[in-house]
Amino acid sequence: MRLTIVGCGSRGSKLAEAADKMMEVKRIYLVDEDKARAEALAATVNKAEVVEDVEEELYHCDLVIECATQAAARQVIPKVVARGVDIMIMSVGALVDDDFREAVTEKAKMCDSKIYIPSGAICGTDGLRASTVGEVQQVELITIMPPVSFEGVKYVEDRGIDLKSIKDKTILYTGTAREAVQLFPRNVNVAAIVSIMGIGFDRTMVTIGVDPDIKTNYHELKIKGEFGDLCTHTYNVPSPINPKTSNLSVFSAIAALERIVKNQWVGI
Repeated sequence: MRLTIVGCGSRGSKLAEAADKMMEVKRIYLVDEDKARAEALAATVNKAEVVEDVEEELYHCDLVIECATQAAARQVIPKVVARGVDIMIMSVGALVDDDFREAVTEKAKMCDSKIYIPSGAICGTDGLRASTVGEVQQVELITIMPPVSFEGVKYVEDRGIDLKSIKDKTILYTGTAREAVQLFPRNVNVAAIVSIMGIGFDRTMVTIGVDPDIKTNYHELKIKGEFGDLCTHTYNVPSPINPKTSNLSVFSAIAALERIVKNQWVGI
């Protein structure tokens, strides 16, 4: 199998390192707008080489893994599925636009391309998926992170919130998943994952808070439906390279890649 990894930051680097150890993976193409970063990663990965653009090696590629940004994902996804190549999407918030999501999904069907979305940094999505077979009345996501996770977030800066002055747990946002994904594009990919797997972006409610007394990225998922009630708590260790994301997010993508290359689908 030949892979193209778009985005060579913390997530892309970990995925490339893991893929390099999989005997089923023969070649890893790396794409990043910062070519020096891609070249630095390629120097540490035996099977890797840097290419200029995702389209450069699409005819020789079996799977593209997007782990850049929502903006990059919106550019990359249509190109990949139109060529009939499978894609794994990490920046799931790119799919918040209903027209865009429906267009790429339909194009993927027409071109025999598969779209993979890992479960990300949250547990309980298996139960959420199963629950939608029946009636679901409520899906709520509560995300609490340490202040460092919100540094550089435009929503926080525009409101003049001084993260260093916060002494107690403080709610930053309460509303729909659709709005949350757009306001916190690097913090709550899980909201997009939960929405797509569940009852949609407008019915999924999200609360986002900051707590200076915690060191983990906390996600609580509450579901109420015909099946009964479900509540999960996930305490994620933040990535040491990028505290806005969690180690589990990368681990879930690596686990998904292992299932894809081995064609093993236990617990689907």
